Amino acid sequence: MSYETIQLEMRGQVCLLTLNRPDRLNALTVETANDFKAAVADALQQGARAIVLTGAGRAFCAGGDLRAMQEIATAEGRLEAFFDEPLRILNEAILLIRQTPVPFIAAVNGVASGGGCNLALACDLVIAAESAKFNQAFIKIGLVPDCGGTFILPRLVGWKKAAELMFTGDMITAQQAAEMGMINSVVADAELMGQVMSLAERLAQSPTAAIAQIKRLLDASAVNDYGGQLDREREAQIEAGKTKDFVEGVSSFLEKRPPRFVGS
Repeated sequence: MSYETIQLEMRGQVCLLTLNRPDRLNALTVETANDFKAAVADALQQGARAIVLTGAGRAFCAGGDLRAMQEIATAEGRLEAFFDEPLRILNEAILLIRQTPVPFIAAVNGVASGGGCNLALACDLVIAAESAKFNQAFIKIGLVPDCGGTFILPRLVGWKKAAELMFTGDMITAQQAAEMGMINSVVADAELMGQVMSLAERLAQSPTAAIAQIKRLLDASAVNDYGGQLDREREAQIEAGKTKDFVEGVSSFLEKRPPRFVGS
């Protein structure tokens, strides 16, 4: 299946999703979010066990497409329409990343600004090219962060640093983002996709049913107390113990051979 604003390419069990509006720096629209949701479902149906998200051209994503949002507001004749439908659909796309039971890796190839920055941060892992840059651009037009920024950023960099980034909208380099724990690592521009795809292939061969449980546990830890998290871990461990991958993991350990995980 083809999409207007997303490219989908299956490479074995790894799906490469590319935001494909390079003339608009891959700015986010309702159509982009809908294409993204459909493409993720398509990838899973085709057997994807890891998903890589990147951008076409010189940017990862410049955030929300203000021009498209203004057109919606003008057509409906109300200010609220500037935000209502676009943010509802974009929020569904963000939640889909967290709820999809396979690892997502953001390969940030250029500017990741505003909602584009928070789209990247919603992924499980973020690897950036040396030339990539990040910012919370919302304040520059009198808005507040969206697409989950106020939830995830303080948990990555701390309350004070998150406030600074959001209050100022300052652009930071990929290296600065890595040093403050905002992203996982930085690689040379020419090596970005090679290194990301290598990691994605490794994760696709791992026990992805356990990765799905880890994703749920990490998200729950943000709002759970210690005892509640211990209970969630116990429940998740019981479920993990019922998988074929657990049986294979133990068998391969005892037989001293590499495991062959199937993701269930």
